[in-house]
Amino acid sequence: MRYRSLGRTGIKVSPYALGAMMFGALGNPDHDDCVRIIHRALDAGINLVDTADMYAHGESEEIVGRALKGRRDDVVLATKAWFPMSDEPNHQGSSRRWLVRALEDSLRRLDTDHVDIYQIHRPDPDTDIEETLAVLTDLQRAGKIRTFGTSAMPASDIVRAHWVAERRGLARPRTEQPVYSILNRGIEREVLPVAQEFGMGTLVWSPLGGGLLTGRYRKGQEAETHRSKFGFRQHTDDRRLDVVEQLIPLAEEAGLPLTHLAMGFVLAHPGVTSALLGPRTMEHLDDLLAGADVTLTDDVLDRIDAIAPPGTDTGTLDHAYQPPAIERPELRRRPAGERTAA
Repeated sequence: MRYRSLGRTGIKVSPYALGAMMFGALGNPDHDDCVRIIHRALDAGINLVDTADMYAHGESEEIVGRALKGRRDDVVLATKAWFPMSDEPNHQGSSRRWLVRALEDSLRRLDTDHVDIYQIHRPDPDTDIEETLAVLTDLQRAGKIRTFGTSAMPASDIVRAHWVAERRGLARPRTEQPVYSILNRGIEREVLPVAQEFGMGTLVWSPLGGGLLTGRYRKGQEAETHRSKFGFRQHTDDRRLDVVEQLIPLAEEAGLPLTHLAMGFVLAHPGVTSALLGPRTMEHLDDLLAGADVTLTDDVLDRIDAIAPPGTDTGTLDHAYQPPAIERPELRRRPAGERTAA
């Protein structure tokens, strides 16, 4: 693979990164098989492995740690924290109290003394960004993390984080992990330009549109896998399915599987560093690796733009971040007694 610079960190990473969300109870419970999948990815030239403490409640990190024995020095290892890890109210978020504990737990599960990229899994409106940047700076200086970043962070929050870091003499977030696919192009408006402006690497997730860009989910047809197991609304969203139905013949005309068209699209953007693959089986991984050399022509990219316009999201990915101002009605509606014009 032709490696890319991870923003201005000096770290080189593969355009394909291995996401470990499906390793463990959530996807593939066979640890031996998961280890083989990880080794296959590394042997193919992938050098970035991304996991999180909440993936199968730590099981994914344990699997990754086992797989990297003897190969740790050759891998850029990334993990994340923020989501609740128990019913205890302080076992979540991005406070100093929790992140110190969460990182220690992750290091133990990963069986390593440091991670290369430590990411805040979601924005935390309950914690002052200075609090979070300060503890991440301390963890970096202690050698437990090499660099740190964010995930699903709105552009305004990224700018605020860099502003606070500069004002307070703290380390800056060096990576962002946003959702990005043909179906979810909203980050093209501000997030990707802002990340480029600040020299941040971007590790985009769900490049296959939550599974829709595999071609397994078709309009008017029922699928058994994720749709029945997890009940994702995105798999029955007619707006998203309509786009898929237009992309399938385009991929056929280009002589590509739909998955390769989708991966080629996200990697064509100059603001994207790596795209996260989330295979559950060796077959899934091999299918994606077969398209590692695909480069889409301008004509194909223009036709994708005509189907899914730049900077727009088609429907909503179920697990995409929604800011409180959108998610909580009371933040976007005046009290009933104050809504009249009089």
